[in-house]
Amino acid sequence: MAGVSIWSLLLIFVIVLLLFGTKKLRNIGGDLGEAIKNFKKSVNDDDKSDKK
Repeated sequence: MAGVSIWSLLLIFVIVLLLFGTKKLRNIGGDLGEAIKNFKKSVNDDDKSDKK
């Protein structure tokens, strides 16, 4: 079974960084973080409404 080495992950990261640039990756990361935060909030709100 072939594993993914740290060097191949680093190479993929560098290629993605060159393709998209740091500003776009930062925006994508911020959007992803906001989406996860909203998802967790909605799950917690649903749990609270179920308990009432």
